[in-house]
Amino acid sequence: MIKFHRQFDPKHIKLLIFDLDGTLIDSRLDLVHSVNAMLRHFKRPELPDEVIASYVGDGAPMLVRRALGDPRNESFVKEALEYFLAYYRVHKLDHTKLYEGVSESLEIVRNANGSGRQMAVLSNKPVHPSRAIIEALGIGDFFVRVYGGNSFPTKKPDPQGVRTLLQETSRFAGEAVIIGDSSTDVITGRNAGLWTCGVTYGFAPHTLCEAPPDVVIDSPRELAELFG
Repeated sequence: MIKFHRQFDPKHIKLLIFDLDGTLIDSRLDLVHSVNAMLRHFKRPELPDEVIASYVGDGAPMLVRRALGDPRNESFVKEALEYFLAYYRVHKLDHTKLYEGVSESLEIVRNANGSGRQMAVLSNKPVHPSRAIIEALGIGDFFVRVYGGNSFPTKKPDPQGVRTLLQETSRFAGEAVIIGDSSTDVITGRNAGLWTCGVTYGFAPHTLCEAPPDVVIDSPRELAELFG
């Protein structure tokens, strides 16, 4: 069910900026397996799926750090991160898939309002696996840009990535929306002056209570209903 917390006209939106994990793709299992492979490699106990999923959203370095219990040995964290990234690079598409209705909804959203819309991805996942997954799952053509957590000196919720996208697409903040499953995306949007849309089907919908978005949707199909 679409629920507005702050009313705006979706028809005036010209740029939609999407989070990736937990918003467009269900990558939970591959991330869980990669984290636990890293933990096994370093003789650490594995973690439950839901615990690892709750650590996702702030980039690979933070995911690994949280899984390790925030150790002070930075060289160890770096070594563990390298192992995780190498493992994930190979296994990133073992189980990862689009959420049901994503592709159809993107098609509807893109073609709405005279096809003047643009869409982009801004993830905290490293950019190379982000782009590889998007291409492999067949949605690359929808996006004018795909940026990751290492595309800029800062990650979400810093607004640098959003501001870059606004500049590159010649859009104003008031005609753009950021769509994601966590408070990180909402705060990013607020920091850049965008409208915000939260999705409840992803990894961290509980965090949306910490930073309520302007509108909430419960499924990718509601994205088409809202912006179509």
